[in-house]
Amino acid sequence: MKRRKFIINSAAATAGTAFYMSSGKTLAFSPNETINMAMIGCGGRSYALKKSAALAGGIRLTHASEVDSNRLDRFVSRSKEDHGWTLKAEKDFRKILDNKDIDAVAIATPDHWHAPMAIMAMKAGKAVYIEKPCSHNLQESEWLVMTADETGLPCQMGNQQRSSVTTGKAIKDIRDGIIGDVYYAKAWYANARGSIGRGKKVNVPDTLDWELFQGVAPRRDFQDNVHPYNWHWFRNWGTGELHNNGTHELDICRWALGVDMPERVVSTGGRLHFSDDDWEFWDTQVANFEYGGGKTIIWEGRSCNGIKQYDRGRGAIVHGTEGTYILDRGGYVRYDLKGKEVAMEREPSPGTSGDTSDTSGFDGLTVRHMRNFVGAIKEGQKLQADIRDASISTHMCHLGNIAQDLETSLDIDGTGKIKGNAEAMKHWGREYAKGWESEIKPA
Repeated sequence: MKRRKFIINSAAATAGTAFYMSSGKTLAFSPNETINMAMIGCGGRSYALKKSAALAGGIRLTHASEVDSNRLDRFVSRSKEDHGWTLKAEKDFRKILDNKDIDAVAIATPDHWHAPMAIMAMKAGKAVYIEKPCSHNLQESEWLVMTADETGLPCQMGNQQRSSVTTGKAIKDIRDGIIGDVYYAKAWYANARGSIGRGKKVNVPDTLDWELFQGVAPRRDFQDNVHPYNWHWFRNWGTGELHNNGTHELDICRWALGVDMPERVVSTGGRLHFSDDDWEFWDTQVANFEYGGGKTIIWEGRSCNGIKQYDRGRGAIVHGTEGTYILDRGGYVRYDLKGKEVAMEREPSPGTSGDTSDTSGFDGLTVRHMRNFVGAIKEGQKLQADIRDASISTHMCHLGNIAQDLETSLDIDGTGKIKGNAEAMKHWGREYAKGWESEIKPA
């Protein structure tokens, strides 16, 4: 069957039917038709997405793109071995976008590529599954949502706990007032990461396309402590721990409290555990987000001290006038005001829960999240982490990092813009490598 580019038609979505666009004609995308998806970025998380796609049904990987040839070859080989998929390998993701046989892309690259690739993919008619954070800066989040609106294509962020059975149930109960009026939530993450040391400028490995790795970002010399993982801690490509892991649990806190943009943001911390290395963000950070009605969300991140809270390396706690919930990927526990456990439920087939050592992060939540993405494409299902809402959680993290950078309190308006602080608004966007901004900026 000839493959086609498609968009979700809002009227059709109400009727439970998805549509695609081809040569200006709107035609039905059959629910029985298998979606062809390409994986862009073949690091650790890509393996969780690959396995989730295989278990979700109705979707298969047909292509893979990666700037590191060793990683690309390994991923293609494992896809054949694990699922019987024969993937076509492409180093340059733009060839993926030009291929009209590909219906969707999953983006699991370094952070600086997330929004640009997603924007370019939607412009090319592809549905998008984008890993968190959905952007490298606030401007990209705005452009990403604009592009989703303009194209009408499904764009799901990889906040997979939004597809949790138990978290969804707990949120419904919270909405129904089971713990009274909720007013305060805290998210946390703890790990025992080591120092990344002082990198040395070395020749780029023959297996790595350093030019394409950098892509939209201003150029820097290659050094030996950046690839394949430590780019997370460099501002040119990464966004720090608040985005890397905080996005997940902050999203759950925001969902539980029923809030969107904060009104005030403050952050404290620093590079405290290690100080003599190239890590450009903070290994210790406490970010506070204040909302109307007296509601508050706090994130505590400790990248280099793995002591757990509530026996969990990561999670969220939500307080109300009549009780408290603790929520993580493994389920929930509800307590009364005196701290007595009154209800508990475990997530069916959760995989990882409060574990912070699993770098691929495969779990049953990701399978359900991928299945929801497939349902949005084929049947017009509502996305669990639609980019229009999910980007707000990424927006929070950007504000937290800006407040930490400037060591000041930020006042925020209802649209998410920073009020009365020209210095802070300089952080709204970024400088792009020559020729790239025009590729990603909406018309």
